[in-house]
Amino acid sequence: MPAEVGNCDGLRVAVVSTEWNSHITGKLAEGATQTLEAAGVETEHFTVPGAVELTFAAQRLTDTGSFDAIIVCGCVIKGDTPHFDYVCQSVTQGITALNTDGPIPVIFSVLTVNTEQQALDRCGGTCGHKGIEGAQTAMAMMRFNLSILDDED
Repeated sequence: MPAEVGNCDGLRVAVVSTEWNSHITGKLAEGATQTLEAAGVETEHFTVPGAVELTFAAQRLTDTGSFDAIIVCGCVIKGDTPHFDYVCQSVTQGITALNTDGPIPVIFSVLTVNTEQQALDRCGGTCGHKGIEGAQTAMAMMRFNLSILDDED
């Protein structure tokens, strides 16, 4: 990810996090929000109950036309049942469809991990900060989207 993604002043990003595993998703959302705001991006934060609901929220927020990108922050920790697989598949396919069909980027900052410690390691621990990385990706994709729109004019 390039450190410099250009001027992002005046751009707006919705950050959506889940209430499920909020001690992790809150850190992801906070890292994303702080990174975006430091770059001059206006942010608005929304919450939904769980990871499956992230797709619905992202679609509704896209429909408003008020945002230049959306970052979805979730955390799905593997348990003893196949529920993990269904949730991960659902949210991944949903966000992929939004990116394929939609006019703005929807950034996937959803942790799919085997243990809670792996999640903690990815929201400011030994494996970096996936919320910050999501913000960096959002800024790069917004600049990309704007460059394509400029080329069409």
